[in-house]
Amino acid sequence: MNNLRGLKYLAGTMLLAGAMSAQAASCDRACLEGFVDRYLDALLAHNPAAVPLAANVRFTEDGQQLAIGDGPWRTLHAKGHYRLFVTDPAAGQVAFFGTLEEDNRDPAKGTAVLMALRLKVRDGKITEIEQLMVRDEKPALAMDGKSVDPIYLTEVPKAERVSRAAMIATADKYFSGMQQNDGKGDYPFADDCNRLENGGQTTNAPTPAGQTRPDPKTSTNYSAQWSCMEQFKSGLLHFVSRIRDRRYVAVDEERGIVFAFGFFDHQGGDTRHFKTPDGRDIVAGPVQPWTWEIAEIFKVQGGKIHRIQAVLQRSPFGMNSGWSTWAQGMSDQARDVSMK
Repeated sequence: MNNLRGLKYLAGTMLLAGAMSAQAASCDRACLEGFVDRYLDALLAHNPAAVPLAANVRFTEDGQQLAIGDGPWRTLHAKGHYRLFVTDPAAGQVAFFGTLEEDNRDPAKGTAVLMALRLKVRDGKITEIEQLMVRDEKPALAMDGKSVDPIYLTEVPKAERVSRAAMIATADKYFSGMQQNDGKGDYPFADDCNRLENGGQTTNAPTPAGQTRPDPKTSTNYSAQWSCMEQFKSGLLHFVSRIRDRRYVAVDEERGIVFAFGFFDHQGGDTRHFKTPDGRDIVAGPVQPWTWEIAEIFKVQGGKIHRIQAVLQRSPFGMNSGWSTWAQGMSDQARDVSMK
């Protein structure tokens, strides 16, 4: 009898999950990306009524829950040029990296800002809004002047696609490999791997004229001139003491892109003292306790990471996302929250 009840419960759960997935999938790629534009247009118009919001919509910016109509609803006034989507019709979620303009003391001029955005859509309405805003004009202008890397727009052949779980597992090796980096982990980087952070190239950067490319075997700090693999195998990222609240919020299965929010903690103190894989004693990393609040995307194909792009800013040490419990926020375990 207990087995029968269990089977009925399992069947009911599967039916519910299937119904939720079908409901989410009713808003396809074009529909979800359209919601991003409708939302941005409403922000720029300073008019929440211009976009369909659920009665119980939840809105956070930089981890802080805000009322609809507050904050950027009053200050944003123009779209920028950079637009990169991570679209997940199965989950009814869409994530976005983009540039915008915000109010400036000179009414004729805007100040460039970076945005990382997540929207959840159900029954034709936005139910969740999560955004990270980097109000620093230099990186915003750097990203605004770039074109989206074509690799993010290229579909993965159907025969080469893997499960959502497998894509997340590959992406999460990046976080696990950077946390207390020792140069000996499983680093699934493709030969063409490259990374951008706040519009700046932080791997494979050209060596400035008149300088010599740093040698990973002798350097005391990791270099943006190194490849993804060289940086991780150097062990010089060890000062990243914890990468926590790893929330995977959107998986674009067609294009092989994973989008995650998280926090990088640098605890300072004795975590700045470590050994490289070849035994050299190093002192590196922030002196003070330091947390980066980060949104990061990974292009995953063939079990390898080909591209990484991040939007990040400093936040109070130990900051929570506003979407996790305290225990979840302090955990370094990956969580797929896209289908919830």
